[in-house]
Amino acid sequence: MKIALAQINPIVGDLQGNRRKIVHYAHQAYQQGAELVIFPEMCISGYPPQDLLDMPAFIEAVAHTVETVALEVPSALGVIVGAPVPNESPVGKRLFNAALLLEGGRIVAKVAKRLLPTYDVFDEYRYFEPAPPQPVIHWRGLRLGLHICEDMWNNEDWAPYHLYEENPIDELAAQGIDLFVNISASPFSIGKHALRNRLIAGICRKHHVPFVYVNQVGANTELIFDGDSRVHAPDGTLWCCAPSFQETLLIWDTEASYAAYVRNRTDIEDLHDALVLGLRDYFFKTGAFSKVVLGLSGGIDSAVTCALAVTALGPERVVGVAMPSKYSSPESVEDARQLAENLGIAFHVIPIMPAVEAFRTMLHPVFDDLPEDVTEENIQARVRGLTLMALSNKFGYLLLSTGNKSEMAVGYVTLYGDTNGGLAVLADVYKTQVYRLAYYINARAGRELIPQRTLTKPPSAELRPGQKDTDTLPPYEVLDVILQRYIEYREEVDEIVAATGLDRTLVADILRRVDRNEYKRRQVPPGLRVTGKAFGIGRRLPIVMHWNRAVLEEVRRNHAAALQTQPERTP
Repeated sequence: MKIALAQINPIVGDLQGNRRKIVHYAHQAYQQGAELVIFPEMCISGYPPQDLLDMPAFIEAVAHTVETVALEVPSALGVIVGAPVPNESPVGKRLFNAALLLEGGRIVAKVAKRLLPTYDVFDEYRYFEPAPPQPVIHWRGLRLGLHICEDMWNNEDWAPYHLYEENPIDELAAQGIDLFVNISASPFSIGKHALRNRLIAGICRKHHVPFVYVNQVGANTELIFDGDSRVHAPDGTLWCCAPSFQETLLIWDTEASYAAYVRNRTDIEDLHDALVLGLRDYFFKTGAFSKVVLGLSGGIDSAVTCALAVTALGPERVVGVAMPSKYSSPESVEDARQLAENLGIAFHVIPIMPAVEAFRTMLHPVFDDLPEDVTEENIQARVRGLTLMALSNKFGYLLLSTGNKSEMAVGYVTLYGDTNGGLAVLADVYKTQVYRLAYYINARAGRELIPQRTLTKPPSAELRPGQKDTDTLPPYEVLDVILQRYIEYREEVDEIVAATGLDRTLVADILRRVDRNEYKRRQVPPGLRVTGKAFGIGRRLPIVMHWNRAVLEEVRRNHAAALQTQPERTP
């Protein structure tokens, strides 16, 4: 039997567009001899639909779309799609997250998702009822262990703990199956390919059953889906795998012999292609903008953002703007101009000195003779933000914010200045990774797109004479180690110090700066998620709070003192 894995890029809410795409790929699969074609989780609605699921009209439209798809695909072809479906019980959430098998113009089988993730970027229990144990699907002599995304993620033998008591994989295997089939909308993060490979291979070895995995590709707002659809042999060997970050139809012949799949991609290549896909889909799926615009400072962050934008959209849709102040070096403007020429984009130079001086004059009666401080520095950044927003408004451009995760983490950004924009491309990319991306971009092009001086000069905001980032921050090689361990690994001061040997005062200060700048991060544009823990919808901390690490020490002391003052108790 030939089974087709349809790795498609649906758009949230675009029911008609998603229907046409599904029908198109179904006919392609049938023409290539497939008897079964499998699409990703929630491919009818797009994932994640969020509070669209609370709209009765949307759910009704989804149901009609499923019925239309069943009628429009080849009647002799089995088609598995994902969609929200009503829960007919008077008890529980009103919807199930379901996988539907279509054949002969109708729904012939249905299973629903059992494990509903509510961590990080996921909030499925907000909308869906967790399904009871699901049956094996008997279809054309095959016993299919069909399940959905998270249902396979409670099978990690190496995990120190498990989130759920149920194990859908083991329950399906106990019923006797010929093939595991998982439909997913599993977001990308660096290292996810290896993690999936390890998990699915372990499931196959445990149950001696082949495994088909079909994942969504594309990006919806912050989330990027890499696809990575694949087939594993009963011994866990990866037989075949779809290319990452692109739509494709992968045909698997169950009777054919396969050599083990070899993947030669690196993490930095994955990171680059994920950001390109995220930016491209944000731009084209919103359909609201004619071009993108960004400030070019001559620095590394704006250079990398610009190069990614050109790869994603083409040079004709990218506009760069240098906005020198009296503290900008001539070399910075030269580097920005050189970058623009190398990339073939439109480029403007708009000096900000007249506007900055106008603000100084305007504020002088109130500021009087107070000494200059960060206030005047921020006025420069905000004038630049205002300038870019004016271009955005006038010409219908999408403004790209160029700040990176390291700066966002510790608040080394100016609200309503360099945080302005509609999309923060590097918001989940550490500064050291930005440099790696820059070198990769040049190597990939086979020439110097990003000027050498941009790669080698010390990072600086150039908001005062001789300013360097290291005046305020530790070297990024040190800062990023601390940030990654705190944000992604949830390590605390003592753990970080023990693992890195760094100064305890420095580590504690960095963690304190991350915590106290939540209010800034809450006001920045949406950022593309590429790590296991990004700022945004997957990391929710209160802005108003009195927590700090000194509280823990105080609580420990109070507890010890309370224990000492207690009278002895008779058992």
